[in-house]
Amino acid sequence: MIGRLNHVAIAVPDLAAATALYAGPLGAAVSAPQALPEHGVTVVFVQLPNTKVELLEPLGADSPIAGFIAKNPAGGIHHLCFEVDDIRAARDRLTAEGARVLGSGEPKTGAHGLPVLFLHPKDFNGTLIELEEVGAGH
Repeated sequence: MIGRLNHVAIAVPDLAAATALYAGPLGAAVSAPQALPEHGVTVVFVQLPNTKVELLEPLGADSPIAGFIAKNPAGGIHHLCFEVDDIRAARDRLTAEGARVLGSGEPKTGAHGLPVLFLHPKDFNGTLIELEEVGAGH
């Protein structure tokens, strides 16, 4: 059901400093910062030949990753994002098999302007999973 790995997300305490590490010593192409108030984060994407790395910084006092940064002051891997053709069909299949979808269960618009959902980490070996709908024939 899942498609390719779209990105690995790393929560960071300082987006500018993290961006400089990827763009400088690692020589990667990095997007401009994008604030996503609905998700409580500011993000950049590090472009790689086969996938992306998303760097996330808390945005606002009620950011869902603020607690993660409090527990992991240097940052760390936050979630994995997999592509799916039909996010609602994927959600229905997963919930029928006992997986928990976070939030209302309805997709939100993600950083790429596409529908996304998050799956409870306790159902996936302690790893938060994001699903992003890319549609059939991607």
